[in-house]
Amino acid sequence: MNKLLIAISFLFVQVIFSGATHASEAFLMKNGELERPTGYREWIYVGTPVTPNDMNDGKAAFPELHNVYIDPKSWEHWKNKGEFRDGTIIIKELVSVGSKSAVSGKGYFMGDFIGLEATIKSKKHFKDEPGNWAYFSFSSADHKTLSKTAKAFPSTSCNSCHANAAADDFVFTQYYPVLSQGKGMKMKAGGGYSDSLKPIK
Repeated sequence: MNKLLIAISFLFVQVIFSGATHASEAFLMKNGELERPTGYREWIYVGTPVTPNDMNDGKAAFPELHNVYIDPKSWEHWKNKGEFRDGTIIIKELVSVGSKSAVSGKGYFMGDFIGLEATIKSKKHFKDEPGNWAYFSFSSADHKTLSKTAKAFPSTSCNSCHANAAADDFVFTQYYPVLSQGKGMKMKAGGGYSDSLKPIK
């Protein structure tokens, strides 16, 4: 009986630790490809930048709106430590510019979902990449479907721009006040704790 209890306890501990290991990363890599994450709209919403064609001579590199999310565990680490942990994943959901007028006035309003991209920091998977970051796209060429897996882009296609212009560890935090103002702010990064709207230093 004692041997049976020990065996059951051992299996129980194995299950707990395997689950904890899996839970430490909000993404799954198989055979060098990233499986498309699901449920990311339940993560921490970071912001939505847009560089429309109208303001870039009709030739904007990224003319769509980008809804950006970070996985909850990495957000916890960012707001407490002020750094992106190993295992961070940031999702970028691409949305077309739809209407340019509404009852509130003229502007850029969301249209349809047209793509999905991801950025991952991982020494395990990308030990030779600058900053251990890699970049992925699940978007089809016609922007109508998403692939179930994606391979990382070549380093030169993304990393050089991020290395030269990003404010924090290859991430453009300067364009996302949720990140820039939440850096190392612990509980206050959750919002609503400060009376001032000025940048916190």
